[in-house]
Amino acid sequence: MEVNGCDELQNYEILAEIGEGAYGKVYKAREVRNQQRLVAVKKLNIPGHTESGIPAFMIREVALLRKIGYFNHPNIVKLLDVSAGLKNRSLDLMLVFEYIDQDLSTFLTTAPSTGLSLDKIKDVMVQLLQGLDFLHTNMLVHRDLKPENVLVSSRGEVKIADFGLARIYTYHIALTPCVVTLWYRAPEVLLHSGYMSSVDMWSAGCIFAELFLLRPLFRGYTEAQQLQKIFEVIGLPSEEDWPRESPISYSRSWCPRDPCTQLLSNLGQEENNLLLQCLEFSPTNRISASRALSHPFLVCA
Repeated sequence: MEVNGCDELQNYEILAEIGEGAYGKVYKAREVRNQQRLVAVKKLNIPGHTESGIPAFMIREVALLRKIGYFNHPNIVKLLDVSAGLKNRSLDLMLVFEYIDQDLSTFLTTAPSTGLSLDKIKDVMVQLLQGLDFLHTNMLVHRDLKPENVLVSSRGEVKIADFGLARIYTYHIALTPCVVTLWYRAPEVLLHSGYMSSVDMWSAGCIFAELFLLRPLFRGYTEAQQLQKIFEVIGLPSEEDWPRESPISYSRSWCPRDPCTQLLSNLGQEENNLLLQCLEFSPTNRISASRALSHPFLVCA
């Protein structure tokens, strides 16, 4: 297969296209020299006036991957190589990652109809939370945590990937509200309020529920519908907990129901308690990754 782009692509044999985004494609490839290991090549192309340079989000992704790569954390996908070059007035940027067999979304489609075992759910969550704890300890918020961005190897290794929306954060970031795929988006983001690393913990809670359900917990198709679906499950928060800076007004019409004490009927007491703390409406009351790792449901994982 021939792929036009950076000269460094000569170092890799492209085997198959495995993904496509707005700015480019992802390929499964093999090193031509050295270890001849499998890799994932993310090839980004920025057409037009290259004098404007590489888009900020791409620079940010590479910089953050470089920063966290020094720590070689087992639950963060590894960036192996970066190269950039000009070709026909277009800017080509190539990122080379370790190759992981599948993402969590694909993994869940192969789960038995009876569901994942409790031990497997614990194992996935522990590894996911260890990755998040590492990011949050290093002042990074992922901002787009979803099953498609969580990789699962054939050996059961869980790794967080795709840092295109990740940011170094300070308390209550006032940033772009359109972060995190809608179904995994925290209420404070939907309400266009300030947010912090707890947005990742909301997404982790949605993934936690999905490990039991084998389908997304909240499936809205607009921001308003997504909020309604959330409140139907966790109940409408009090007006005091509603973010004051939100341009969206508080109204009991959002959801007439009272809060639930049992989010999913098939959960035991410990896992239900952990899910409740992940899906806490108030960001400041939401459980952190480090505290979640110490939760009774996971300590024996």
